[in-house]
Amino acid sequence: MSDETLDTGCQEYQTLARRDFLSMASGIGVAALVPTWLPQVVLAQSSNSTRDIVVSVFLSGGTDGMSMVVPFGDPDYYTGRPNINIPRPDAAVGTANRATNLDGFFGFSPGMAPLFPAYQTGDLLVAHATGSVDNSRSHFDAQRYIEVGKPRDVNVAGGWLGRHLATSTPLRTDAPLRALGFTGGLPKTLELGPKALPIPNPNSFTIGGSGATANARTQWLAQNYQGSSNPVAANALDSTNTIALLQSINFAGYRTENGAVYPTSGFGNVLRSTAALIKANVGVEAIHTFRGGWDTHSNQGNVPGMDGQGMHNNMLDLANSLAAFHADVIQGTTAYGVTVVVISEFGRNARENGDRGTDHGRGNVAFAMGRKINGGRVLTNGWPGLAREVLESGQDLRVTLDHRDILSEIVQNRLGNPNLGVIFPDYTPRFRNVTKA
Repeated sequence: MSDETLDTGCQEYQTLARRDFLSMASGIGVAALVPTWLPQVVLAQSSNSTRDIVVSVFLSGGTDGMSMVVPFGDPDYYTGRPNINIPRPDAAVGTANRATNLDGFFGFSPGMAPLFPAYQTGDLLVAHATGSVDNSRSHFDAQRYIEVGKPRDVNVAGGWLGRHLATSTPLRTDAPLRALGFTGGLPKTLELGPKALPIPNPNSFTIGGSGATANARTQWLAQNYQGSSNPVAANALDSTNTIALLQSINFAGYRTENGAVYPTSGFGNVLRSTAALIKANVGVEAIHTFRGGWDTHSNQGNVPGMDGQGMHNNMLDLANSLAAFHADVIQGTTAYGVTVVVISEFGRNARENGDRGTDHGRGNVAFAMGRKINGGRVLTNGWPGLAREVLESGQDLRVTLDHRDILSEIVQNRLGNPNLGVIFPDYTPRFRNVTKA
């Protein structure tokens, strides 16, 4: 991961961040095989006009959703956060760092304000008081449950996005690469997805080892396995074809549309490369990435000038990167539609702690962005409130909206896959009007 602030995070998060939130098992191999465990499914039909490419962003560390999207209409927000709150949009003239009003109750913090144009055009949906039904406060467990699509079950194979790929036909039958994670090892979200690879930097992806012999080793693999029908040969050929495919894309010289300017941060560069990959129209259907640094136990710094403004800087990088992607790709020209989903493992406490930070909590914020997303609004399943007597365990925003409702509707309506019982095992989703017809 990149651009992470680890000094305020708990020991568990720092350990997890150093491991890059990955199992680190190689993605070249088993990930490229169609899994044999699948029950009878209806294969989603290929279509170059109705199925979207999905970009999945995981905000690792547990984001403070109430600092990103401020419930300024709830007076208990200010009672519980006397030192780290974001002022109301209608605060007294001259008040610095006021929220940007979204709907009269919620507002973007200054760090999230670059996303306001996407919200105004109706392409950005904000979901609040959402998250997992599991109440784990462990980064390890909570992230795993989000990524596999089912809480409290260590036996679930693969990730929700990997199972989507395994139960859908390719957008392009000749594509050697259907999905990639911008990571050093295959993310849990993509596990068991056919033709899914971990590719930290697609501009320099190659076979490991000396750069001086990389081309020779790639040629040897292609020649040695050409014509063989065994699974290892298929993986080897897909890998060599993927290297050739990525080398054909001019990532370094990529030109954006609509005046989009990506930050030069790690996350900004990831989304810029994602845009180049999507516009190259090479058959990639799913892209997964992490943006870390959200474990803000102390000196959270929600606005400019506050406690080092670490949280503000993280929000600004996230929002500027997503805003550039919105202008460049979602409002730009692509062969396919694109849907972006942004989620985290859990939220933070409703009340600030003694170190001007927030500890691990429950209800959080999530985002969905795309032309076929029913955005321009803040979705809640009833705002649960922030008065102490209604908080979960006396400290947390309650989860009233299961994140799988959001993902399920996107999978079925935008990714064209009806196999929700396989993708989200033992869960019957309730669609929330997240997508447009």
